[in-house]
Amino acid sequence: MTSSWLDLPADHPYGITALPYGVFSGADGVRRVGVRVGDQVLDLGAAAGSTGSGTARLWQQPSLNALLAEGKPAWESARAWVVGLLSDPELRAAVEPHLHHLSDVTLHLPVEVADYVDFYASEHHATNVGRIFRPDGDALTPNWKHLPIGYHGRSGTVVVSGTDIRRPVGQRRPPTEDQPVFGPSVRLDIEAELGFVVAGGTELGSRVSVDEASEHLFGVLAFNDWSARDIQAWEYVPLGPFLGKSFASSVGAWVTPMEALQAAKTPLPQQDPRPMDYLLGDDLFGLDIAIEVELNGSVVARPPYSTMYWSPSQMLAHLTVNGASLRDGDLFASGTVSGPEADQRGSLLELTWSGEQPITLPNGSTRTFLEDGDTVTIRYSAPGADGIRIGLGEVTGTILPAD
Repeated sequence: MTSSWLDLPADHPYGITALPYGVFSGADGVRRVGVRVGDQVLDLGAAAGSTGSGTARLWQQPSLNALLAEGKPAWESARAWVVGLLSDPELRAAVEPHLHHLSDVTLHLPVEVADYVDFYASEHHATNVGRIFRPDGDALTPNWKHLPIGYHGRSGTVVVSGTDIRRPVGQRRPPTEDQPVFGPSVRLDIEAELGFVVAGGTELGSRVSVDEASEHLFGVLAFNDWSARDIQAWEYVPLGPFLGKSFASSVGAWVTPMEALQAAKTPLPQQDPRPMDYLLGDDLFGLDIAIEVELNGSVVARPPYSTMYWSPSQMLAHLTVNGASLRDGDLFASGTVSGPEADQRGSLLELTWSGEQPITLPNGSTRTFLEDGDTVTIRYSAPGADGIRIGLGEVTGTILPAD
């Protein structure tokens, strides 16, 4: 077990086995890259300068994109260097002055998002949605077990945790009306997901295989894909999600490198029928990540990511099989994470069964969908190295009234 000169409990969720990256600013307002350790953030650019490292240019940036562009060997070297900074007692005097308490800094969007794709990789979520909207038909569409379904989202509306979310307006058709109306969404929802940060640009027309995916998967972050279900329901036929999704997607401020998640890798559920060859390989894996969904301070669901049907490597392989190129800072999300039990559903659409079964909060109030002033926080954790459970951050947002 690697030890640190920091005064942290051995089982701290943000100890030396986690070390997620983020972007922060202090009183000077200058954004730069740091790494979270305990309840502090280490200014990596300043630490590089004080220890004579030649990596300062990677950290004195307003996003992680410069590091992403360096490729996997550089990511591994950078992590080893950070571990060394925090474990070598001879470096303590040079490093410790560059630690800042989280309460003294402002956290920012960690990645300059290039493209954003959202998948639909949970069989339990897809089955629940199918049963809600097609009660007399098949829960899963015929294509669902043949390919990771997804849609291309709007990267410009990806916002960092803590950003307030304005209730969207748009067209919707109430079930009692023949014609659509215009106004604020009345079925505003959450989607507890996991985001994957992608790097390593590829040429247009090339493909990334399942076994090449690890060269491009940098890390994970908390993700909430806010959804206006009523706007979505009216618009999505025949081309799919648009304004019901594109108004905001919230991400956590911390990106946990895939290297920190080796102990969290787990076998996928059985995939039947057998996927096509381009979706097969040696590097197929799930992730044993626990998720906790909190509404106004009360936990309403605990979705397990380990139940997801499609692997991140399959999602990336499918994303590029048509020759779509990758760029540093691409982001894809898993889709709503839901488990087989009623309290493991990652959206209010499922938790309330499309509003037919309201949930009751401890203060006696009930919810079918989100109301103005509601705050949603989603937290993540996973098994880490040395048997220590690590924190993967959280994503939070509060609903503001429509303009």
